[in-house]
Amino acid sequence: MAVFTPLADAQVASFLSRFDVGELTELKGVPAGTENSTFFVTTDQRELVLTLFEQGEHEELPFFVELLDFLDEHRVPVAGPIHDREGIALHELAGRPALLFPRLPGAHPKAPNLEQCRALGDALGRLHRVSQHFPGQRPNPRDLHWLNAMYHKVLAFLSPEDQALMQDEVEGYQTALSEAAELPQGALHGDLFRDNTLFDGDRLGGIIDFYNGCTGDLLFDLAIVINDWATDSDGRLNRDRHDALLGAYLAQRPLNADERELWPLMLRLTALRYWLSRLLVVYVDPPAHDLTPHDPEQFRRILLARIEHGALSLPVPALHDPGRPNPGDAE
Repeated sequence: MAVFTPLADAQVASFLSRFDVGELTELKGVPAGTENSTFFVTTDQRELVLTLFEQGEHEELPFFVELLDFLDEHRVPVAGPIHDREGIALHELAGRPALLFPRLPGAHPKAPNLEQCRALGDALGRLHRVSQHFPGQRPNPRDLHWLNAMYHKVLAFLSPEDQALMQDEVEGYQTALSEAAELPQGALHGDLFRDNTLFDGDRLGGIIDFYNGCTGDLLFDLAIVINDWATDSDGRLNRDRHDALLGAYLAQRPLNADERELWPLMLRLTALRYWLSRLLVVYVDPPAHDLTPHDPEQFRRILLARIEHGALSLPVPALHDPGRPNPGDAE
């Protein structure tokens, strides 16, 4: 979240008049972020978030709106976009596509505890369970096809050892996945790092920022989450956080035999996906705005740890007491 396109109070007040959300009382730009302009909007009725889309393929925004509407309708903890009196969510403001959302409670967990890991695993498992029935389609833009097409662009900037590492990994993925059965498919978040969640204490306020959302292997999405949420600073997996998150996830959506077999490989593939995408930002395609890129070394370290130590054994699914609410359920 950031502000690249400033807005005046009068512009936002006029924009809000299309919705049943009350009258503007305060507008505040959100300074942190990398891609879109974001504002906290307070009215005399509620707290909102306004996003202007600065980059990306704007023709794909209807997919994200439909996905968020679908997940919201199925009680997955996301911020569904607010529709105006005509039933329209996607508008234009200051020459940019614009969406209005309810403001969810909480903050990003920098060091998630076990209860937060369980809440996230439960919510992601429910998301994946229902997303298999989502009718929309958007191919995964960062899958193996992308890796194969893009890794050559960064080889000249790497040491001979890292060049060999990247080439060997991509070739290994191609061989293994070409021989594997199709994995369970559905809609993915595509970038579910800790800073794309909001927690109020141990309670999951919601999952945000679906603008890497797509459809594809559910296992790909899960591996991204484990590589961020359950990894220590040395790149190795943390058993306690790993088991807390995966135990809650598996209680909602068990993995089939093919997914279990490919799990170690998917952890490596998604680690390389972020190592490569960060290298591309540093050396090939720097951000349009004056922003500091994420460090590629973090995911190189994670990849090397996955190669050396492999995956941890999958935990027994957590048992859920039907008399208690799920950790991520809304009150």
